[in-house]
Amino acid sequence: MQTDDLEYFKSKDFQEILRQYEESVKSGHPIYMDADDLADIADWYQYNGHQEEADEAVNLALEFNPDAVGPLLYKAREALSVRDYETANDYADRIEAADAIEAFYLRNEILICEGKEEEADEHFRERMKEVMPDEQMDYVYDVASLYSEYNVYDKAFEWIARSQGDDSDEFKELMARTLFGLGKYQDSERIFNELIDHNPYSTRYWNALASAQFMREDYHAAITSSEFAIAIDPNDPEGLLSKANSLYNLENYETALSYFQKYSEKSGNDEFGYLHQGTCLVNLGRYEEAINALKKGESISTPDSQYLPEIYQEMGFAYSELHMPETAIFYLDKTDTLDCDHINVGIIKGHVLLANKRPKEAEAAFRNALSKSGNAPRTMLRIIVSLYDNRYVQSAYRLLKGFFLLVDKEWKDGYSYMALCCLDLKKDDEFMKYLKLATEKNPKEARLVLGSCFPKEIEPKDYYDYVKKQLEKQDET
Repeated sequence: MQTDDLEYFKSKDFQEILRQYEESVKSGHPIYMDADDLADIADWYQYNGHQEEADEAVNLALEFNPDAVGPLLYKAREALSVRDYETANDYADRIEAADAIEAFYLRNEILICEGKEEEADEHFRERMKEVMPDEQMDYVYDVASLYSEYNVYDKAFEWIARSQGDDSDEFKELMARTLFGLGKYQDSERIFNELIDHNPYSTRYWNALASAQFMREDYHAAITSSEFAIAIDPNDPEGLLSKANSLYNLENYETALSYFQKYSEKSGNDEFGYLHQGTCLVNLGRYEEAINALKKGESISTPDSQYLPEIYQEMGFAYSELHMPETAIFYLDKTDTLDCDHINVGIIKGHVLLANKRPKEAEAAFRNALSKSGNAPRTMLRIIVSLYDNRYVQSAYRLLKGFFLLVDKEWKDGYSYMALCCLDLKKDDEFMKYLKLATEKNPKEARLVLGSCFPKEIEPKDYYDYVKKQLEKQDET
């Protein structure tokens, strides 16, 4: 959904239309409303996760006016969301009689959904030849927005480049979001800062800035930006969620939990908040509370929710820590029919069994996962990490020794775990060797795995020198 639609939802005009509609529904007294207004109401309900109410509003709109463009567009996009392109094209046929331009955009939107971006682009470029000069910037903006909405950021960027230096906030925001989609977070951050200079009271800009900073892993800056959004609107779910995510990544689980809870209070039926309440509670060792939060997330999830597999995996970890492996496996088995990484779930099953002193069954689960992966190195490494986490340190050390002989010289992962194994086994020379490799090859993994061994202010690149100096001081004494 485009940002201008979201701004309209906050407007007094829309809020008054919504109020009248909801009063009519509550009282049971029918009210005649413009069909396109009802389509906007349906969009608002859908955006906020109330699909049943959205369907009721759009069906009422079509009762009032079967040829209204807004409701037909809603129905077409509903068909697109389930890849029913034939139905979407049928709606485009119905729209064409009333609004040829809307039908044109819709037909090309269908092509983009089908993965035919180049074919759509050819149509857009041909039509631009017919667009009046004073309307070309609006046309460019609409096309770029459509590509951006469907995450086709390279095409969005190409069309924005046709804007001939349009310096409006609308184009700047579209450019910033497109750069974000292209992974150019620093450039995106720079433009959002410019937009904030123009409008320092926009929660949308502050939240977008926080997202760019989060993706650059500048979590402290992201927290500051999200705090500005929250100061402007204390009930803003996006700001609360942004702060929660950054706190979580800083391993401040207690405070992150409080913000995930606030997010859930404001967002209602959104399993994402309950999932992350659960992960915070698991990290805090509060497993019964974690299970309660995760069950709440499960209860409001739809069967096709992308978060349901994660909910079941966290349930598996929580029940495992409570020494209830059968229940843990029961929830992990619920992922069998879901769209998720089944090999990873198999590794988690092995981890649960190993943690609960059932090594033979764990070995069978690990072998099964490894076989399904085609002996993929990443699967091997995850199994070895599970062995280490369950204190099979000697086995993990031995397997890592063989593992590093199998992978090529460009392989970057696992060296931090080998350093930990060597540290635990008092293999001092090997510890220094693998510590150096870990910090050179994968500093992010080094911070994650080895960070607790060092003062927080020390960067991974300095871990080796820090240990070396500590050893030299010991030798001096």
